[in-house]
Amino acid sequence: MSFDQAKVNAIILEHGSIHRVVIAAVKGSSPREVGAAMLLWEGGQSGSIGGGALEYQAAQDPKTGVRSYPLGPELGQCCGGHVTLVTEYFDSTLKDAQLFIRRVAGTEELPLVIIRQQREARNGGAPGSFEFTKGWLVEPVNPPRTPLWVWGAGHVGRAVVQIASQLEEFDITWVDTSSERFPFDIPFNVTVVPAVEPAHLMAHAPKEAQHLIFTYSHALDLTLCDAALNRGFAFCGLIGSKSKWARFKGRLSALGHSDRRISDITCPIGEPNLGKQPIAIAIGVTQSLLSAEIRSTDQRSACL
Repeated sequence: MSFDQAKVNAIILEHGSIHRVVIAAVKGSSPREVGAAMLLWEGGQSGSIGGGALEYQAAQDPKTGVRSYPLGPELGQCCGGHVTLVTEYFDSTLKDAQLFIRRVAGTEELPLVIIRQQREARNGGAPGSFEFTKGWLVEPVNPPRTPLWVWGAGHVGRAVVQIASQLEEFDITWVDTSSERFPFDIPFNVTVVPAVEPAHLMAHAPKEAQHLIFTYSHALDLTLCDAALNRGFAFCGLIGSKSKWARFKGRLSALGHSDRRISDITCPIGEPNLGKQPIAIAIGVTQSLLSAEIRSTDQRSACL
């Protein structure tokens, strides 16, 4: 697990202050793993440390410091293990870092295991790991999120954003032709961009971005595919049938794109076995994006 600095900073900017509760240590069985965390602010919560009585008590009484809970005797949870929680309070944004190191209790002397992590990080080594020892807590900070551009705020676009906005891997930009097409309740980590001519925005998308095209218009879909091919991308998925994609390939070829470049666009997207409901399509699409992220992360790790 990693410290999601971008998410923490975004919520602080929106709400002024937060409590963060993280599972620092586990003995025996626990509903969540070490490093699982939740954020609490006035009237809201994000993330989970496992639900049930443990999460309820931590959320109702977020006192800063280190607290231990025997899950069976004290909280009546069937896990039967023992969990140590660290609760922290933040009221200002945090500076960028590879490792987030702080003393939450105990000795003032920095433990050797954390000193070694610092040294490796400075030398470009492994990104570090979660460590809670002698009252000190260290967490690797999440790397920059993958830019995900979602084109279209219809039923499928809304379902995809609903799922993807809960994942720490993506920085989401959501585009459609009018502000009225977006829902009222936008997740805090989603940037909404209404644009009469959405394809003009493609030139502003990072070349490493992933694109999902779900608009209400085949003509707009085609224009966006053309713009994406001209811009370049890490991934581009288009909703539609095989027959729609056959027509699009001919039209994109007529616009001057090679067959090899056109084949970089994935269409249809999703998992047909899950069905055609918007949420089913969204689950299949998000699963594909996460699989690509895992492969990319594994490749980067292999190069270290």
